[in-house]
Amino acid sequence: MLTLAAIRNLMRNPRRTLAILLTVAIGTGSLFLFHGFNAGIMNQYRANSIHAFYGYGQVNTADYREKVYEKPWEHWMQNWPDLKRRLLGIPGVTQVFPRINFFGLLSNGNITVSGRGLGVDGAEEEKFFSTINVVQGKMLSNESDGILMGVGLARSLDLKVGDKVSVLSNTIRGTLNGAEFTVVGLYHTGMKDVDDGTFRVQIGQAQTLLDTERVEIASLGLDGNEDWSKVDTSIKGEFPGIEATEFAVLDKVYYQNSVDWLNAQFNVVQFIMLAIVVLGIFNTVSTAVLERKQEIGNLRANGESAKEILTLLTIEGLTLGILGALLGIIGGYIIVFLIIPNGILMPAAPGLTRQFYVKVELQTVRILLSFVLGFFCAVVASFLAGLRIAKMPIGEALRSN
Repeated sequence: MLTLAAIRNLMRNPRRTLAILLTVAIGTGSLFLFHGFNAGIMNQYRANSIHAFYGYGQVNTADYREKVYEKPWEHWMQNWPDLKRRLLGIPGVTQVFPRINFFGLLSNGNITVSGRGLGVDGAEEEKFFSTINVVQGKMLSNESDGILMGVGLARSLDLKVGDKVSVLSNTIRGTLNGAEFTVVGLYHTGMKDVDDGTFRVQIGQAQTLLDTERVEIASLGLDGNEDWSKVDTSIKGEFPGIEATEFAVLDKVYYQNSVDWLNAQFNVVQFIMLAIVVLGIFNTVSTAVLERKQEIGNLRANGESAKEILTLLTIEGLTLGILGALLGIIGGYIIVFLIIPNGILMPAAPGLTRQFYVKVELQTVRILLSFVLGFFCAVVASFLAGLRIAKMPIGEALRSN
């Protein structure tokens, strides 16, 4: 009976009802979208770090990463084919990418500059490292003499896709070795030191230049980031001479520090938004209830008890809270999938020189939290305002305008 009366009351004053619904919906939807934006930008940072640079993590010989050796190649991994087979046998590991870092001199015949080379398995890395921003040409794939260059490095040598470039490097025995390559693509990471000084060649070519069959490090592709702890435990148990390092540690400056900083910033913004949303809903709902003093006075004069009045107003608040929260969540989905399906274009982040899109990733757990917040605020505001009016003397309530 009280529920039907509450619904009739809401329909009797559609303007006031709409104002409350919009307030709850905008507040709920704003928080829902804000959490989705936070998740999107964090995942964007993680995906870029994993699929452009490090994979989910890297393996190398024990203590290699933390120490400086006079002859580092003596501490590289041996018997790579067998080691790769064993690594791929670890549950959760789907791909293994051998790599060698080296320094070389690049020449176009007239100009010579130094660069940091990375020997990679081009055919395998092309499938996984999908966020490398190749702006001209294509990714290094099956080309045995191909070279993928940073845009700044290519610019300094006046090279374009299809041009030839010579690379000279010292072998591990100290002699000079060289090879000629064909530019297959130019990449732009947005980090100036990377774009201006790095290049990639096939790992076989790098091993030939350095005169070694060893592999310095290997990046790992996994089913998902949640598998890292299990993979790390397996490597520690089965490979005593090998250590594994997660990408967040390897990329602490770009990824982990950025994520920590953004989390702290977002927490402050979230607190401010939460306060505004809660106060906004409380103010609108409370004001709407307090404006009905005379109406409630008439109900009391006709024999309705204070408890019944309070229950009626609480049911109204509950109904408005549920409907408003649902509208806010539905509105969030409409905005994300119809208005900004490609995400939000963001300016260059600290350390980057290019813009990037951030997709608003709406999370299921945030639906419940945003929904609860919206209807809880509406119910509590209705209850507190109703409690004040229900206890008001009937005569005073009837004299209210």
